[in-house]
Amino acid sequence: MGLQFINRPGLVAYVTCGDPDMETTRDVVLEAIDAGADVIELGVPFSDPVADGPVIQRASERALKQGTRLENVFNLAAEVRRLRPDAGLIIFSYLNPILRMGMKKFCVAAEEAGLDGALVTDLPVEEAEEYLREMRESHLACVFLAAPTSPADRLKSIAKNSTGFVYAVARTGITGARAEFPPEAKELVGRIRRHTKLPVAVGFGISTPEQFASVASFADAVVVGSAIVETIERNGGREAEAVGVFVRGLLRGRG
Repeated sequence: MGLQFINRPGLVAYVTCGDPDMETTRDVVLEAIDAGADVIELGVPFSDPVADGPVIQRASERALKQGTRLENVFNLAAEVRRLRPDAGLIIFSYLNPILRMGMKKFCVAAEEAGLDGALVTDLPVEEAEEYLREMRESHLACVFLAAPTSPADRLKSIAKNSTGFVYAVARTGITGARAEFPPEAKELVGRIRRHTKLPVAVGFGISTPEQFASVASFADAVVVGSAIVETIERNGGREAEAVGVFVRGLLRGRG
């Protein structure tokens, strides 16, 4: 249990919980772990996912139609923790569902579910005082996003307040797989490392073994989201199997 990258580079795999249903999400998560994913991001579906591209937007819509709520994600986390006790598990959410539940209640529930931490995609570190306090009281890691456009003082604050790892956004804009990988990602990782010894995970747009290998040359871990969600979308009825094949293929890039 914990946000550890024993294999380098590590793989952080994102799924939208409840797409196409919670039972399938559980099977996909277990298969991704068994295929070699080090950390799973359990995405909470949200009605206005402004940071996400069309693939994850469609997944959120499907999950919400299934009635997926934050409580369902906690139940899933508890089940995965029981079945795969050593996996890294974080919850990935927008702030609004957390505020609806209540910050303290959210953190207590996350700890009870066996989660290692959380990433709140639209909560800037400058406004996170209550969140940081409650998360620390519940012994949960706080993962913050750092972007190529982040100035030095902001990167320093992100590094100081992050625990577990720092998520380096490889490019500005919305999520989604890309054919080309931006050169500024490597520079951003170097800038983050001036301020922290935490592992740095790079994400946004990684979808091929070649891209995985490229990022592996300068980062501690690689985050893959849209490509996994798209694999689920394209393989109705055999989602878990398809994700397992995809993850194993990606990890060939570990060399």
